[in-house]
Amino acid sequence: MSSTPGEQGAHFDGAALLEQLRGWAGALGFSQIGVAGIDLASAEPGLLAWLAAGHHGSMHYMKAHGLKRARPAELLPGTLRVITARMNYLPAATPEGWQAIEWQGLQTPEQAQVSVYARGRDYHKVLRNRLQQLATQLEQAIGPLGYRVFTDSAPLLEVELATRSGLGWRGKHTLALDREAGSMFFLGEILVDLPLPLTPPTTAHCGQCTACLDVCPTQAITAPYRVDARRCISYLTIESDEPIPVELRPLIGNRIYGCDDCQLACPWNKFAGRSSLPDFDAREALSAPTLLQLWRWDEAEFLRRTEGSAIRRIGIQRWRRNLAVAMGNALRAGENGEIRAALVQARPEASALLAEHIAWALSESL
Repeated sequence: MSSTPGEQGAHFDGAALLEQLRGWAGALGFSQIGVAGIDLASAEPGLLAWLAAGHHGSMHYMKAHGLKRARPAELLPGTLRVITARMNYLPAATPEGWQAIEWQGLQTPEQAQVSVYARGRDYHKVLRNRLQQLATQLEQAIGPLGYRVFTDSAPLLEVELATRSGLGWRGKHTLALDREAGSMFFLGEILVDLPLPLTPPTTAHCGQCTACLDVCPTQAITAPYRVDARRCISYLTIESDEPIPVELRPLIGNRIYGCDDCQLACPWNKFAGRSSLPDFDAREALSAPTLLQLWRWDEAEFLRRTEGSAIRRIGIQRWRRNLAVAMGNALRAGENGEIRAALVQARPEASALLAEHIAWALSESL
């Protein structure tokens, strides 16, 4: 980022530049870009209510940032617009009917289920790098400008910005949805000090459908457009470093990193777009592995197997905590001497956190 904010404002053709941006973005693997304004005041009451209800769980940074999430110009003084971008992440080789394959995996207790988005390269790395390339191309075209690049890495209302700029509408599961791409995509942003033309929002098409609310294993979607993170499996297996609440453990099933159920149930995801980037192709070790295969990883192998992956950031302890829960659920589904033996063997040297989850898992087979 550079330059005095807005100094390029009067020296470019906004419509033509936006068309150029679309072309550059497409070449970089983005599915769509839009442009949003920075006045998100109407979203502030909802954000405050969500925080006041404690729905952010132990993600204390969300409360600490408060209304900063709805005020992009506080992240980059002089910001006039937010360039929004979405990037599909279903692997290119994903077959038709992929949802049925995922449902089958969830019904196979001894298989480890990793959220689709996390089976390839860390999206933070992919999007940040390509957003930076897009910003560089923009700067080369018009001269120095002030900008900052983000992807799930700053206090920013990403879905709000995406929906205001026409990348989709907010689904009842709170994710952005597009009629031609479902919700299987990542979002990223470039804050800029250019008065680019705004792109219009699209209309919502959820109608009376409640598939996402009905299917959520833990009923974390407490109402349309409202998620209680404290019950969400993605939060419990990724964000939280605390013991997983005992009453929720049986509901987690074999989900060891994230949860896709609300997206699998969404009718619009039959149109989910495929990625043009090999970065999101599933790694072999994360393509339908068994719980035991992953449990046998020591820390060195965990680090090696998850290099460049979003999974690495949860660390080996949370990884094994999640596996222990899934293994307990597998034991409840039917006796498996090999799973039980693996848990018993690991228990003596386990950390307090892991030992407690192992003990719970073993109790499920009694």
